[in-house]
Amino acid sequence: MGAAKGEVVLAFDFGIRRIGVAVGQTATRSASAEGVIPAHGEPDWDSLNRKVRDWVPGRLLVGIPYNMDGTETLLTARCRTFAAQLSQRFGLPVELVDERLTSAAASNELRDARREGQKTRRVSRADVDAHAARLILETWMREHDNKPESRT
Repeated sequence: MGAAKGEVVLAFDFGIRRIGVAVGQTATRSASAEGVIPAHGEPDWDSLNRKVRDWVPGRLLVGIPYNMDGTETLLTARCRTFAAQLSQRFGLPVELVDERLTSAAASNELRDARREGQKTRRVSRADVDAHAARLILETWMREHDNKPESRT
């Protein structure tokens, strides 16, 4: 599915306790961590509604976890359910993005930033979740770099 030029995209790193959120823009190919939304077994839909209302995205992305051998994890089905709920609630295109190793990569990036003095406070799990969502969004953008833009 091609993205429209200048489209705002929200990406989610789904978790049972927290959902990392990132926002990006297809025209600039930029993405940034936008924080986390609480989830206590069930997403905080009021917070999700606010994010969608505030950013007015053209599409949503959900990271889908797989084991390194490509098999599904215990969380994969819940992520698919979350993606279906997003689609139904907001009527926006929702794409699934392979998120293998994004949390580990986000943790390493943040730890390096702290070591280099770019980040002064301790790295929290919420930081990792939000940055993992950013990596999910960047992965999606890279996958769509060579695909023609849709003309919608």
